[in-house]
Amino acid sequence: MKKISHEIVMLVAVLAWCPVFFEAQPAFSRGDLDLPAQAAPEEYGDVLISRRTETSRTVPVIFSHWVHRTGYTCRVCHVELEFFMVANGTPIVCSGGSMGGKYCETCHDGTTAFGPSEQGKESCDRCHNATAKPNRKKFSALQRKLPSSEYGNEIDWVKALKKGAIDPQSSIDGSRQVIRIDKTLRLRAEMSGISESVFPHGIHEAWLDCSNCHPELFTIKKKSTQNFSMDRIVRGEFCGVCHLKIAFPLNDCRKCHPAMRR
Repeated sequence: MKKISHEIVMLVAVLAWCPVFFEAQPAFSRGDLDLPAQAAPEEYGDVLISRRTETSRTVPVIFSHWVHRTGYTCRVCHVELEFFMVANGTPIVCSGGSMGGKYCETCHDGTTAFGPSEQGKESCDRCHNATAKPNRKKFSALQRKLPSSEYGNEIDWVKALKKGAIDPQSSIDGSRQVIRIDKTLRLRAEMSGISESVFPHGIHEAWLDCSNCHPELFTIKKKSTQNFSMDRIVRGEFCGVCHLKIAFPLNDCRKCHPAMRR
C-alpha cells in the first residue's frame, strides 16, 4: 500500500509540472518555418526588375513599394496598369523610357511624376538604379511620421491609412470609391497549438481589388480553395504572394493569428 501511495504521489508531482513544461515548449514557432531573410526596413518590399536587362546590358530597376505606397494603393498598379503580381512577369519593353503611355509611363510622363528626361537631360538612372544605395534619409523621414511596426518596413501601413497619415489614391484619376466589405473570415489552423487565422476583407479592400485575389489565388466559393497550407504560403503561394516580401512578412505571426502567444 505504501509503495502504491508513493507512486501516486510521484505521478501527481509529474502531472503538476506538465503545464509548465509544455508552455515552455510551444508546439509551433516561427523557427519551424523556412522564412526568407528579412531585408533592411528601407529595402523591404523592393523588387528587382531585370527582365531583358541582361541581354541589353542595361542596369536593372529597383522598384521601391514604400516610395509609391504613400501616393497610390496596390490596385492602381496591379489592376489599372496591369502589372503582374509576380516580379518580372509583366511584358514591359522600355525603349528610352517610352512604353507607349502604359505601365510606368502612365505616371512617369514628366507631369504627374518625373519622366525619361528632365530639363533636356536623360533621367534613366532614377529608375535603372540597381547599383545605387537605398535612400535611407528619405525613408527615415517618412518612417518617423507613420505608426511603427516590428517587421517589414517597420511601418504599420494599415494604421497609417486608417488614421489618415497617408491618403493614397485607389485609381489613376482619383475618382474610385473604395468598396466596403466588412466580412471577416476565420480559418482553423492546420497545426496543433496554433490559434485560428483571421482574414479581414475590409483591410484588404482598402488597398486591393477583389480580382487581385479571386479567382486566381483563392476561389470564391467558401472552403473550396485546394492545397491551402502554410507550407505553400511560405513558398510564395496564396497569401505568400504578398506577405512574403511586400506586405507585412510572415514573421509577424500575430497579425494573422491574433490569439497566438508570442
